[in-house]
Amino acid sequence: MVSALLVVAVKPGSKAPGIVISGETVTVRVREPAVEGRATEAARRAVAAALRVPQSAVTLVRGATSRHKSFAVARMTKDEVLKRLAEDQLQ
Repeated sequence: MVSALLVVAVKPGSKAPGIVISGETVTVRVREPAVEGRATEAARRAVAAALRVPQSAVTLVRGATSRHKSFAVARMTKDEVLKRLAEDQLQ
């Protein structure tokens, strides 16, 4: 099965949640604080929503306690992931 690895920077406690792409950096802004994994879970849900895939298709691979996280996205290539994120950012 194909899965893409997406590396993101998470900004917890943001007033304006969303996903921002700047060059090769993907930043996920979430309202939830960085307490007990709440920001990580919110970032995982935000990535799944932006990619229009089930939440179960996005899993945390690395960075549970870091602001830099790696998510595996099942059934998508890296190019497909970046294309969908860019499309989502335009909306």
